[in-house]
Amino acid sequence: MAAKKIRLDALLSLSESDFLECIGGIYENTPTIVQQFYNDHLQQRRRGDDATIDDSINVAAITKGRITNVKILFDEIRRYVDEGLSGEERLALLRAHPDLCAALLKKMDKNNELTAESRLEQRRSGLSSLTPEELQKFIILNEEYKSKFNIPFILAVRNATKYTVLCAIERRVHSNYETEIATALSQVHNIAWMRLLAIVDPPLVVKGDGMEIDVGHGGFLTCHILDTAHGVPARGMHVELYRLEEMNADTEIVNKQGGEQVPRQNNYHRTLLTSFVSNTDGRSGGPLLSGPEFAVGRYELSFYAGDYFASCGTSLAGTPFLDIVPVQFGIDDPTSHYHVPLLVSPWSYSTYRGS
Repeated sequence: MAAKKIRLDALLSLSESDFLECIGGIYENTPTIVQQFYNDHLQQRRRGDDATIDDSINVAAITKGRITNVKILFDEIRRYVDEGLSGEERLALLRAHPDLCAALLKKMDKNNELTAESRLEQRRSGLSSLTPEELQKFIILNEEYKSKFNIPFILAVRNATKYTVLCAIERRVHSNYETEIATALSQVHNIAWMRLLAIVDPPLVVKGDGMEIDVGHGGFLTCHILDTAHGVPARGMHVELYRLEEMNADTEIVNKQGGEQVPRQNNYHRTLLTSFVSNTDGRSGGPLLSGPEFAVGRYELSFYAGDYFASCGTSLAGTPFLDIVPVQFGIDDPTSHYHVPLLVSPWSYSTYRGS
């Protein structure tokens, strides 16, 4: 069952018990982290034992004024882990996470110790589709990892395939102790961030006429195309933006070499969101995605490079080396600006997250 959504301003106005019920589970089986944040910042009290009416400060009001988006809220809570927990308490947080391998062996039994959030995250990873050989390899590496570090192997699996999981544990089992504890904590933060985003919506904005509108978390998407063959911005290139919706790995079946049928990995349904023709500066002329439509997920920009270079009079083969250039990317922080540049010629292209 999906978590019940709540707007940020409403969340920050909840009682302690309701606040913990909403987001107390973002750190696995460790609600005390969120509880400590609430006690320090959202309890209705005055700062200072001897505050007078004139110099009293409502701590909760200051917190609500400071926390204007979900990323600020998460960073405030995260500090209680990074700066407020002792070494032993951090280890306890890591050990509160489920053993991925043990969970697989229990066939995702709903009666096991996994939280609902962990069950959903592991199902999305495709871990249940491990072949017998892959599962045996995972078991051996997992036991070696636990023996060496005395914590469960933790990976933010919601955005990972089974191949990502196997490669990660094979690499991390050879880390030194300090590096691996830091890596595991970063994965715990990634998991908490994804869980918080699944719960918290941005506050509504009141317009001049009193109407409330949803403007999203504040992030937006732009792109810029540079023609490296001619050293100019790529004017007049057709571009399409798609949202990639993950399909169920348990039901989408493909044929593998040798006739074996296995669940498909990285299979997405593409939904066209918008299209544009680049302007004289090689840009879209405005955000491609913003407001509530700018959401966490996977996307694809399809650049019609073959048509563009043909229109420029560039000599191309009968079957162009590059035709449609697809760039798939993920949006993890809906409060940020994501910029996707494309540097392209008839024979090569590159991209990166710009600014």
